[in-house]
Amino acid sequence: MMHASRINSFLIENGIRIKDNPAISPDLTLDFKDVIARLDAHKTLLSGLTPQNAEALASQLSAIILWPKSCFAINTCSYFVVENPESGDHALISTGEPHAGFEATEAIDNDVYAIPLLWHNCINLKNAVQEFDPKSTIFPTAEGTLQRSSLGIGARFTTLHWPAVAWAMKSLHLSLTANQNSIPRELVYDIDAMMENRLSEVPFPFIGAAVPEGHQGQSVQGMSHQAIITYLKYGFHKNGIVWGFNADHQPIGGRFDAVESQLVAGSLFASYITYDLSPELANTSLLSSEDEVEKAFAALEQSGLYEEIVASLKKRGLSIDNFTLKRLVVYLMPAMQKMVKRDEKYHSIRREQFATETGRKFFKELSIDELPGETESNTLAVSLALSEALGVHFNYVAPNIGFTKNFPYGDNDELKRKVAELYKIASCFDVSFGFHSGSGKSAKNYRILGEVTGGNLEIKTSGRYTYEMGKALSQSSADRELWLDWYNFTKELAQIGAFAENEVQRKFARQFIDYSLEKEGKSTDVYTSQDELKSALDALPPSPDHLFWFEYNFLYVLAADGSVDRLGDHSAAGYAQRRRFYRISDEAKLRYSKYVAGYILFLVEATGLGDAERVLRAKKRLDDIGSYDDLVAEIGG
Repeated sequence: MMHASRINSFLIENGIRIKDNPAISPDLTLDFKDVIARLDAHKTLLSGLTPQNAEALASQLSAIILWPKSCFAINTCSYFVVENPESGDHALISTGEPHAGFEATEAIDNDVYAIPLLWHNCINLKNAVQEFDPKSTIFPTAEGTLQRSSLGIGARFTTLHWPAVAWAMKSLHLSLTANQNSIPRELVYDIDAMMENRLSEVPFPFIGAAVPEGHQGQSVQGMSHQAIITYLKYGFHKNGIVWGFNADHQPIGGRFDAVESQLVAGSLFASYITYDLSPELANTSLLSSEDEVEKAFAALEQSGLYEEIVASLKKRGLSIDNFTLKRLVVYLMPAMQKMVKRDEKYHSIRREQFATETGRKFFKELSIDELPGETESNTLAVSLALSEALGVHFNYVAPNIGFTKNFPYGDNDELKRKVAELYKIASCFDVSFGFHSGSGKSAKNYRILGEVTGGNLEIKTSGRYTYEMGKALSQSSADRELWLDWYNFTKELAQIGAFAENEVQRKFARQFIDYSLEKEGKSTDVYTSQDELKSALDALPPSPDHLFWFEYNFLYVLAADGSVDRLGDHSAAGYAQRRRFYRISDEAKLRYSKYVAGYILFLVEATGLGDAERVLRAKKRLDDIGSYDDLVAEIGG
């Protein structure tokens, strides 16, 4: 017996459907009765369903979509994804009595059963699949080359990038971290908190305001579930390519102590967790005197820890003086102790929920990227040695090397020197590099990163894919209205910011405006009055290359009624705004997919992570694809 959850009732009551507003609820079946009725209308046909005739049978169905390439087996039963074409609700059907772990199943006809895709059934599905086939690639898993190298493809604002990522992985036969999100900044991890209007606010100084957590509108559970089923229905699992899902910037300490159990539960299906120490480290500071350091170190009461860290550094040929070492340990220890506690929670929930070792495994990244200033060698060495001493090993570490978001690094010689110095330390601990703020770097930048690390790296890219959507919409005549509304929204934010009382907001807005005007060869002497600025900006041809659009664009997706006064609005009005992006034309979807896939190919080629011949063939094929349906059809094995 299914009972509608609060979030599902909210979605149904407000006409918010998965088809054009996915990944909000953790469930992919909101109205199972309707799915059952549609299956029942075709029960005679479905009673003869087999893996061999699925494609032919699918073409005869009208009330329900059967995805033939989704076929997989558990024991003697075959399973397929079906979809309600009107609502986008998904379910599984089985040819034979389904696995005993599934709940709320319904018989359609002799040996045909329907299984609702509820969150707990997704857990049951993972256990059943991986117990039967530990090598299955239906789910994101911590296996293969992802342990040492990857590209992290950020889902900054929609799920529409997934077909392009799957196509690129298939074409290159290369594993990628196919989805990454900063949680809780971008995704809601606690649906009840959203429904009860108690999401915390995330400050964005450059707009002079705070926006609720999860400002892109998706839940991390819904995003996980939707990614799994999307890849499954297109048949990506048949390629045998491992793929990853990164719960990025998982905050350690600070205000997140009170909600860490919810953060952990929300990120259950992530195959890769980034532990971000910055919330806790923001509450501490480096001590300056030797007396202060000695007293603080003694107060830690960590018998033998100092000797263990010294020994760890020594065996790797590293040496740090006594004062510096103890000073860094005192600084890092509160955050590290909370990190250890969080790490155990991630392991514990996987032991509770997942039945196999394959399903329980996850990769880890230590992020010190968001600490003040660039990362020094000693800080990196002590961070890794201290983690090791506390019993946590990382696959990746993300230092701050001075990247500016979405801009190339200007001095390639300096970049090479910095990365080489820090990577020498990381490699001593057998840890790969994670490069955050990775979007928008030059080909030479990426080539240096790949060469210096020997390909043992992950480059996280996110903002680039929002840019590619703007580019696609700006070139699509059918989507002109959405593009202009989006552009004008960012222009309004820029104009407000340029005359704001808040100095930080004003400074950033004028920087973004100046860059945009200069790009068009226009004067930046436009701040005499608001009218003068408005006239100058109105004279510009709307372009995704204008920096004020690029920097403010992500705020539009959940801005109710497209208003600059209703950012991150998780009401029905906010989701009505988000729906506009899921109703774009097939022309725009194709352009967007080609731009996303093309950028991935560029990254793979520049970093040397993939086979050069495969990259060349993929580029040629991408140019030739003539429709969105053709691109999707090539995803399956």
